[in-house]
Amino acid sequence: MDQFMQDVRPWLILSTIIYALIGMVVFGIAFAIFNKLMPFSVRKEIEQDQNTALGVVIGSFLIGLAIIIAAAIH
Repeated sequence: MDQFMQDVRPWLILSTIIYALIGMVVFGIAFAIFNKLMPFSVRKEIEQDQNTALGVVIGSFLIGLAIIIAAAIH
């Protein structure tokens, strides 16, 4: 346990938390912009109209966006 505590540095934990927060903020902003650019309500299409194809497209977009943000932060 003592070796573990020597290897863990507080600034590494803090930087991880900061980068995670930055990634989540950028992800949220990008999704909000994407949602505003759509000529229809994404939420209505997926929830009320049960548009499965749109759900798959949005999910794919979000995964791709997350990969791009992770690569940019790394």
